[in-house]
Amino acid sequence: MAPSIRLSPAARSLFDEPLAIAVQGLGPRQQVTLRTSLRDETGELFQASARYQAGDDGELDLARCPALPGGSFSGLEPMGLLWALQPQKPFWRLVKRDVQSPFLLQLEVFEGHGQRPGRLLAQAQHERAFLRDGVRRVPVREGRIRATLFLPPGEDTFPGIIDIHGIGGGLFEPRASLLANHGFATLALAYYQFEDLPQKPKELHLEYFEEAINYMLQHPQVKGPGVGLLGFSKGGEMCLAMAAFLKNIMAVASLNAPVAITCIPLSYKDKIIPTLTLYEHKAKATNSKCLDYSDVLDDPFQAPGNQSLIPLEKAEAQFLFVLGQDDHVVKSEHYATEVCKLLQAQGKENFQILSYPGTGHCIDPPFFPLYHIGSHPVFHKRAVLGGELRAYSKAQVHAWSQIQAFFKKYLT
Repeated sequence: MAPSIRLSPAARSLFDEPLAIAVQGLGPRQQVTLRTSLRDETGELFQASARYQAGDDGELDLARCPALPGGSFSGLEPMGLLWALQPQKPFWRLVKRDVQSPFLLQLEVFEGHGQRPGRLLAQAQHERAFLRDGVRRVPVREGRIRATLFLPPGEDTFPGIIDIHGIGGGLFEPRASLLANHGFATLALAYYQFEDLPQKPKELHLEYFEEAINYMLQHPQVKGPGVGLLGFSKGGEMCLAMAAFLKNIMAVASLNAPVAITCIPLSYKDKIIPTLTLYEHKAKATNSKCLDYSDVLDDPFQAPGNQSLIPLEKAEAQFLFVLGQDDHVVKSEHYATEVCKLLQAQGKENFQILSYPGTGHCIDPPFFPLYHIGSHPVFHKRAVLGGELRAYSKAQVHAWSQIQAFFKKYLT
């Protein structure tokens, strides 16, 4: 019997779902190298490889066989060939712009454990999709709002979540599209650098975000009486500010976000909240010739009555702070810990912290490759973002399930 690759699901799976990989038809205890490849939408290549030895029966099941030293990872890691994918171009990030088309994953089995691949024994292709069958993608251009709404299949009402990305601007859809597969009506909201939104805003207006909340609550398929917010970095900061000043917000999950206003001042009605001071000279050079920016922001807890600190004690919402202990962009662990102390001092218990070792600034849904060195979102210089491959892969899976459980609990 010629060697062949067996996948489950066979042809197509969701990007955040596990994929079972096995090889059959090998010789007893045969040594092979497995390689996965994926090209992003710009054509850049991501690859991972691992060395294995088949069982006495010529079967190789990645759920039961540990990878041997010498590849991208070792040990029993059934999903290692996906989470260990790394760009061939240094400092490149895997980004999905068009969530309506899947990524195409190539799997190959080569003979032996050499530095160069041996003879090709088997290959297969698999689609990693962002939308389950029946999930609808609806572009939203209502009033000032520029967004995309993802609706789960069916005519029911669903818990509503607004998903806000970081400081890069534009419209970011992958996380919102994946959440919709899990039963949430999710609005991916742009807030600058997209279509007719400001390119370089002098200030952000909370009224714009209030309009997005009202849009969701008036939608016939969004289950009220309130919405959830999910934000990463600057987007998480905006979610926290929305919870402090606006109504109808039930639950906020914030991923590695500041708890004070940064970079762009925030206005609401007649009030302007200033930004924390940035000290670029406090960036530290590392031995990898990158900069560590973790100390450049003023500490909002050092100066009593700091005007930039978001008054979270005014919020009615439940908070989930998701943070990486190795975040080198925002001191997210310090911020979350201190702000929860302030809430506790006010007699509040509406918060929980999920803290992950070996996890940096970027916390993506499961199986997105680790992006630990890249361009700093504000200074546009090469920066340490933080994170370590294996620990981050575990954090992604755990955090993603916890975020969904959190929203199910407080939105239904």
